[in-house]
Amino acid sequence: MHFVLPIMGFLIFFPLLVMLGMLAIKNRSIRGWAVNLSAFLIAAASVALLVLRFNAREPLRYAVHSGLTGHLMTVASLLITLYIIFASVRDKKYGTLSLAVIQLGCFLTAEIMMDGRGEAECTLLLDNLSMIMVLLVGVVGSLICIFAVGYMEKYHRHKQMADRSREFFAAIFAFISAMFGLAFSNDLTWLLFFWEVTTFCSFKLISYARREDAIRNSYRALMMNIAGGIAFQLGILFLYKAQGVFELDKLILLAPEAVMLPAVLLAFAGLVKSAQFPFSSWLLGAMVAPTPTSALLHSSTMVKAGVYLIIRLSPLFKDTPAGLTIALIGGVTFLLSSLIAISKHNVKKLLAYSTVSTLGLIVLCAGVGTYQTIWTAVLLMIFHAVAKSLLFLSVGTVEQGIESLNIEDMDALIMRMPKVTLCLLIGIAGMFIAPFGMLISKWAALEALIKANPMLSFFVVFGSSATLFFYTKWMGKLIMIKEPAQMQEGHVSGDEWFTMSSLSGLTLFICIAFPLISSYLIDPYIQYVYHQGANMSQSNEIIMLIMLALILLLPLQIFLQSKQKKRVIAYLCGANITENKQDYEANLQYHTAAQTTKEVELRNYYFEGLFGEEKLGKLGLILSVVLLAVLFGVVFI
Repeated sequence: MHFVLPIMGFLIFFPLLVMLGMLAIKNRSIRGWAVNLSAFLIAAASVALLVLRFNAREPLRYAVHSGLTGHLMTVASLLITLYIIFASVRDKKYGTLSLAVIQLGCFLTAEIMMDGRGEAECTLLLDNLSMIMVLLVGVVGSLICIFAVGYMEKYHRHKQMADRSREFFAAIFAFISAMFGLAFSNDLTWLLFFWEVTTFCSFKLISYARREDAIRNSYRALMMNIAGGIAFQLGILFLYKAQGVFELDKLILLAPEAVMLPAVLLAFAGLVKSAQFPFSSWLLGAMVAPTPTSALLHSSTMVKAGVYLIIRLSPLFKDTPAGLTIALIGGVTFLLSSLIAISKHNVKKLLAYSTVSTLGLIVLCAGVGTYQTIWTAVLLMIFHAVAKSLLFLSVGTVEQGIESLNIEDMDALIMRMPKVTLCLLIGIAGMFIAPFGMLISKWAALEALIKANPMLSFFVVFGSSATLFFYTKWMGKLIMIKEPAQMQEGHVSGDEWFTMSSLSGLTLFICIAFPLISSYLIDPYIQYVYHQGANMSQSNEIIMLIMLALILLLPLQIFLQSKQKKRVIAYLCGANITENKQDYEANLQYHTAAQTTKEVELRNYYFEGLFGEEKLGKLGLILSVVLLAVLFGVVFI
């Protein structure tokens, strides 16, 4: 255990050194090698920390002298805020400017009122929940960095823009450093600092292309997350003035009624960061950023910071009106986002809405706050981070190959980009097919909610049904057979193949190793916080393993079957133009009853009139604003 604290320090400070190196290295090839090596070291350190903490039941607490560190954080926070004020004036973003000034005022007020507060007894905390965050950032984040090396080189050519990848990789590694700091921080003022750094990095990365839409969406994300940061700052201030506490582990041990206002303010910051209604538009707009940004910040890590904080606070919300209201916000977000995703042609927007929906389900479980729902929330967080990052990266590769993000342009992609499509299919399977992780998690969520509050199971049932619908539509397009087909994956670099194959293997691995992950990572945290164990029953685990074996029969059958395949023409109700098996184009044409010639066209239904963003988005906005009003109302009543 003597090596634990040095590794924690390495994970926070090493990415900062890499950030400086990225700014200094001008040679693209050398920079690529530096990114790969750094990513490997970060992933290795994360796994080493897991090995040292394997089967640990008690959290490790460290008191770090915060004198110089605290001053550096104060200066860095001021510089970030001043830069945001400057940029807002320059770009005439007066809404963001107003919030940044308010944030600066709150920050200075807190510094004055909390001056002389003394040292925290526990500055850094490492338990199993923070360990899970470390693995998501260290392993998944590192793989995304490796992917970005090959992807970004083509990105600039594809978008016809100047290569500023030095800034891109510097922001990525600064973000990774902040996420490690966030995961380890027990001192709420430290956690707030790292929280704001992730917001700033997101702002820089969303605006990377410097197009009008990129700048507009970056400021939208910044404005909303500044509002969350203000709530976070006020929560710390109210907590300190009321209880003299500024540590997360002490907060959750206090009587809920004594700290409900600070807890709700912190949870509000978590709702914003995790893009719950009515704040989902910042994440949806962030999809203009390069694909690695979407995968790293807005799918697998940054948005997970929001649900991570709410999960931390969940013991305070158990059996409270505030907890029920937070759960309802998550439920509304899960259901309506899943339904809106049905109407999306653009696959990146589909993935964005499905991300928002899954985060909503996690918030729903965390708001209920029982030991079973928290076990489910953590499980959802793990499975979603891996499978969704795989999907985002694979979609980015497809876009560079076919120059489209429209699902209708992905006909027979399995014939044009077979390896990339296999990665996509694994990611999609991970999201909704038994026995992959997300279905296991939703199964567990439904069971836990029926025990805690049966009315809330409504959201899981109908939201999951919508998820099944939109993923099945997309999968059908990918695996259809259509000839002739031209291979289009020759552009994929070795860095991209390595990441996609690694994430595919990781998606399969966590499904197989799920019982071990639950026993050695999730359950110890639940035991420590709730003094009760939560796990799947042995019979359910056996059913899951049987389903996994049945799924493996399909690729095995394809591998073993004879390569002598009989080619037949498509049957078009006897109206085929020709029966020549080699004339592929004519085989897709047919005679109509009016003796005209038409070509076969297969398209999905999107039900935009029923599930369109304009209609359901407004409904989600209204419901969530009402629920937020109720959330703050119950605190003061």
